Amino acid sequence: LYLGIATILLGSMFFSRIATIMAPEGEETVIMYYNKVEYLMFLIMVFSANAIALFSFKARILQMRLTVINIILLAALQIWLGVDFLRNHDEMVFSITTVFPLVALILDILAVRGIALDEAMVQSAYRLRSSKRHRK
Repeated sequence: LYLGIATILLGSMFFSRIATIMAPEGEETVIMYYNKVEYLMFLIMVFSANAIALFSFKARILQMRLTVINIILLAALQIWLGVDFLRNHDEMVFSITTVFPLVALILDILAVRGIALDEAMVQSAYRLRSSKRHRK
């Protein structure tokens, strides 16, 4: 569930704006995520990693590794957005979508925790079954 929500959030960023630049004469210029190549590349990477992790639920170890890599990428994207915000906060009005990577990062951390607990439960059940077989 966490991975699904995070994937939807990251997918919505493809169609959202980063910021709006207000010109002195009242004219607005909208900057979309796909207008900046750096953000587009980051979005493609984090969305792909999240989508692959979402659909690799049968291979829990692979799912956990992909999600951890995605957490690192999301942190880098959020830092990049934060630096861009600090540089340009006077002339740009940023949208709420600039915190979506942070929300997705938190959801991915919760997903890794849940996947690890699920894998531990499956492994313990497997060990319990195999120890019962060896006793007979």
